[in-house]
Amino acid sequence: MGLGSIFSFQRLRGIFQNQEQGEQQQGRRMREVDLGAHTIKSHGGRVAKNHKYDWLILVVLGVMEVILFIIHPFYRFVGKDMMEDLRYPFKDNTVPTWSVPLYAVLLPIVVFVCFYYRRRCVYDLHNAILGLLFSVLVTGVLTDAIKAAVGRPRPDFFWRCFPDGKDLYDRLGDVICNGKASDIKEGHKSFPSGHASWSFAGLGFLSLYLSGKIRVFDREGHVAKLCIVILPLLAASLVAISRVNDYWHHWQDVFAGSLLGLMVATFCYRQFFPAPYHDEGWGPYAYFRALEEQSRSGADPNAVHGSNVQAMEAQHQQVVRPNGELQFASLDLESGPR
Repeated sequence: MGLGSIFSFQRLRGIFQNQEQGEQQQGRRMREVDLGAHTIKSHGGRVAKNHKYDWLILVVLGVMEVILFIIHPFYRFVGKDMMEDLRYPFKDNTVPTWSVPLYAVLLPIVVFVCFYYRRRCVYDLHNAILGLLFSVLVTGVLTDAIKAAVGRPRPDFFWRCFPDGKDLYDRLGDVICNGKASDIKEGHKSFPSGHASWSFAGLGFLSLYLSGKIRVFDREGHVAKLCIVILPLLAASLVAISRVNDYWHHWQDVFAGSLLGLMVATFCYRQFFPAPYHDEGWGPYAYFRALEEQSRSGADPNAVHGSNVQAMEAQHQQVVRPNGELQFASLDLESGPR
């Protein structure tokens, strides 16, 4: 009799604990629904104004990037014995330079806009675009500054310097190039790879953004989510590999550029968003600060959008297992507010 009472008590306590966890999860989902309250029309101007100095810095970074791209790099000494590693064919780019901003900047922005139209959160849209632009521009400035300072010859430098195949050197053993000035200038910009750094800065940021939005690290074992997050990184990796195959870069250039872009993307993402594995990793810091300010002002954000809460409740059914445990089952793989 006493043993049965103990088992009954433990069973009852387990049920109440599961119910409490379920209520906490439901409360968190209800809190997420409030993203619909902040649109471009209602909060866009205020959000942009709060970050006016950040946008100003972006303009400065853009000007710096243009200057660094125009200036001549350091013309490193290139002797005859060094040409053994610099005689690879002079080929065209598999991935044109003009296409890099399209897939590294425009494509992620399209994804951000799609999430905005689904969830109506201007904080998310603004901070995602701002973080992405910081990621690619900071990466671009660092990449081109290092390129100009190092001046490492590309693997195809011989044919840039001597298009006719006849090499010529001065009395000190340095090359006397007779090729096009623009080709020679580009020939001294091998380290690090700009294609690789920009690709990982943009697509790496997109991968982190998707990780938070679809909750890859929710401990529920949905490998399909992981595959979605890997796709941008795979695309960036293929672009980086193409730079070695085209003989525009040494493998060290590509490795350094990829690492640089991914690191900058991570730092810039964490400036605006929690870590993807965090419980609140689906939304930006600014949104949660807005919720706290709204709560301190005495407004009840959950009461304002009761219809949205009911919609969320319809999508998250309560499931009672045979052993009496209570859990919430989502009808959609995607977590977060709608």
